[in-house]
Amino acid sequence: MKKILTFIISGVVDDPKQIEIDEEENNGFITLTIKAPQDQMGRLIGKQGKIIRSIRNVMKIPAIKQNKRINITLSENSSTN
Repeated sequence: MKKILTFIISGVVDDPKQIEIDEEENNGFITLTIKAPQDQMGRLIGKQGKIIRSIRNVMKIPAIKQNKRINITLSENSSTN
């Protein structure tokens, strides 16, 4: 799941190297946390949240195929480069 999400996000943001993705799985429920710098958050969210909503919808497909539930959250990465 993490590889698929990384591929999708690399096409959205300017510098994919600044993005971190944490994956955690408990009882068939996968939580993916996207950590991004503040200047990239707007690109990930999109106008009225359309981009992040689309990413979540696309990521449901492989989750359903694996009989799992998925949750994707955004978190601001506080490290400065």
